[in-house]
Amino acid sequence: MTSRTVHVAGYDTLADWEFGYATSLIRDTSYHRAPRIGFSVATVSADGAGPVTTIGGMRLLPDLALEELRPEDSALLILPGAQLWDSGEELAPFTRKAREFLDAGVPVAAICGATAGLAREGLLDDRDHTSAVPEYLAQQPGYQGDKRYREADAVNDRGLITAGPTEPVAFAREILAELGVMEPQVLDAWYRLFRHSDVEAFPILMSAAA
Repeated sequence: MTSRTVHVAGYDTLADWEFGYATSLIRDTSYHRAPRIGFSVATVSADGAGPVTTIGGMRLLPDLALEELRPEDSALLILPGAQLWDSGEELAPFTRKAREFLDAGVPVAAICGATAGLAREGLLDDRDHTSAVPEYLAQQPGYQGDKRYREADAVNDRGLITAGPTEPVAFAREILAELGVMEPQVLDAWYRLFRHSDVEAFPILMSAAA
């Protein structure tokens, strides 16, 4: 089985609810394609030392420091939202790493406040994207991507995935599709079940897991 690593950025005030759907489905091979590709998940913090504390009070131990992370060693970088995105430039090194990833052709997924960080880095100026509301991005210094803003649950443009804070399920769907984790009909069933409570989707998932 081939194994690839998805990296999740970790920093204090991390929004717990925004990435859990994605990482749980990345790790759980029940619905993965056959032949299955194994995925691991690693947490990356600024210095790789000590725990980071999420907005919900959970303490996460990082696996490596940001400077150690290389695009060629990663399948995808996830940037969750956090209060710190709106309180200064402390997280700017993570958006610079996102630029490095995209320049190398490795996908990046950002949700909630992380989209503001990407806007300040100029990474949304030439890609279709979404966020909480367009006004949120419009107030970010240097942002020139207003014509590329899309009113959508989640958007993927050339490997850059964006979503607003209320769309963790759609965010996960785009990440899983980018990674090719599930067959399209299985991913669609998962999304219909967890986003819309569509009971008709449940048998499709159970069949895929059999």
